[in-house]
Amino acid sequence: MAADFKIAPSILSSDFARLGDEVKAIDAAGCDYVHIDVMDGHFVPNLTFGPPIISCIRPCTDKVFDVHLMINPAQPYLQDYADAGADIITVHAEADAHLDRSLQFIRSIGKKAGISLNPGTPETVVEYVIDKVDLILVMSVNPGFGGQSFIGSQLEKIRRLRQMIGERPIDLEVDGGINTKTIGDVVAAGANVVVAGSAVFNDGDYEKSISALRAAAG
Repeated sequence: MAADFKIAPSILSSDFARLGDEVKAIDAAGCDYVHIDVMDGHFVPNLTFGPPIISCIRPCTDKVFDVHLMINPAQPYLQDYADAGADIITVHAEADAHLDRSLQFIRSIGKKAGISLNPGTPETVVEYVIDKVDLILVMSVNPGFGGQSFIGSQLEKIRRLRQMIGERPIDLEVDGGINTKTIGDVVAAGANVVVAGSAVFNDGDYEKSISALRAAAG
């Protein structure tokens, strides 16, 4: 397991009625990032968090806010999510007609820039923007809902992306179906950041769940 390995619990699986307390709880339990899945009901079939909610939970932790924008268009809202407290802003290759411009803008306002790929999107879309990203996010489920099963074909994509990254200081993140049974293969393929929703929140003992994931990562 890489020295910079990180676990990013997805608050999509948390208790929304206690969202601030849930963020504090995963912080105390040892998370590295707080993963925030933003969905628009258009690009993906669900609605979740807007900037006002992110602003409300920002004071609950000093941990990195890893904000994954599953929205189309994303470009008009990048500043809003930055102002709300995002540290990493990830946009989808499939939802951004001007991907290079978006990545440049995110970095220009002092945030880390990420690009996300759906399961059916090849890793080659990253090739011409790879030097403008800080994070590449591989979706190992079809985005829109938590609790889905890991799509095994994504392991080869992770391997290829790790080769493409080489020595660049880019995080390779994986989101979808991550649990103690799948995390080892994901890390072995080259991921150093994993998003876990149900695997953290369903048990109720967040410290135990996060520790179990770290142990299973190898």
